[in-house]
Amino acid sequence: MSSPRTIVFDVNETLSDMAPLAEAFAAAGAPAHLARIWFAGILRDGFAVTAAGGNAAFAEIAQDSLERLLAESGDGVDEAAAGSIMSTLKNLDVHPDVVPGIEALSPLAELVTLSNGSASVAEKLLSGAGVRERFRALLSVDDAPAWKPARSAYAYAAAECGRPAAQMLLVAVHPWDIHGAHEAGLRTAWLNRTGAQYPGYFAQPDLEAADLPSLAGRLAGAPD
Repeated sequence: MSSPRTIVFDVNETLSDMAPLAEAFAAAGAPAHLARIWFAGILRDGFAVTAAGGNAAFAEIAQDSLERLLAESGDGVDEAAAGSIMSTLKNLDVHPDVVPGIEALSPLAELVTLSNGSASVAEKLLSGAGVRERFRALLSVDDAPAWKPARSAYAYAAAECGRPAAQMLLVAVHPWDIHGAHEAGLRTAWLNRTGAQYPGYFAQPDLEAADLPSLAGRLAGAPD
């Protein structure tokens, strides 16, 4: 595979380490496993709004669904607890491989993000990690016609970067994001930190790597 001109990063889970959310649920008196249920529900409902032709803000869905999930859990978690969990979501740190990976990738191509969350969250995340200056732009579907994995979300990123989709590489931990980017004409790299099996019903990624430095090593040897 030839070297991409632009590398597009998903943000939630791909760059941000969401493990502290389980701890936040437990500290609030709710079962820790609800963190994964909550995040999956945010994506489900965001995808549903997109499929119906709308575009709701990630934070709006997150807040509303969190309050209902905590109420349904029957643990008597109050509004202060919900606020604490939302604060944790907005103040996550990056995975340990992100900083060295970004440092290794930035000489190879221009870097941007494309998130279903807000650009301000990506700004805080990357600034806190000391790598914000490595990114040309922080893009959000807040400014696109629809959430990823709709084709229009990736088309928006291509237009903002002034690149043909074929010169762009989407990096994500989510197979659904890989599939959406592939369908929109981007090349793709699946970041598989956990050694998971890729779903057979999605378009296969062009590359697979266990972490970002490994991905950088693969791309460094790619022809221009």
